[in-house]
Amino acid sequence: MRVNLTVNGSKETVDDVWEGESLLYMLRERMGLPGSKNACEQGECGSCTVYLDGVPACSCLVAAGQAEGREVRTVEGLAEGSTGAGDQRLDPVQEAFVEAGAVQCGFCTPGLVVQSHDLIERVPDPSDAEIREALAGNLCRCTGYEKILDAVRLAARRKAAAR
Repeated sequence: MRVNLTVNGSKETVDDVWEGESLLYMLRERMGLPGSKNACEQGECGSCTVYLDGVPACSCLVAAGQAEGREVRTVEGLAEGSTGAGDQRLDPVQEAFVEAGAVQCGFCTPGLVVQSHDLIERVPDPSDAEIREALAGNLCRCTGYEKILDAVRLAARRKAAAR
């Protein structure tokens, strides 16, 4: 099957997609966008979170064919002016995760970054309770989550100052 979609602002066509293939597999293996991680394959961990038509979604639960005609934005696409390649400026959320030390093994980080980005877009000054609720579907085995909360707070402050 052929899938036509927009990924990180670029129109794309992917050929030879099989019916049972996930959007996650298509992004990582066919399109060379390894940011979203394949962990649980059940939508439980959040490591594969991407924007699908502007809404965060676990890409492991979306059949690749369901992305036909839709818009996908990956963690690579959050960088300013990014199509997923090159040396574009990182989004403030990405920068904050690095600076706050919220990146440990990095496996959960892409999903946490996308989910945090969405939260700050919707709620520019989130409370700790709002941050915890927004990130509840993202599991991390390396941290106690405090550095992740620090990163989200830092990103929210920076985005507010830039407005």
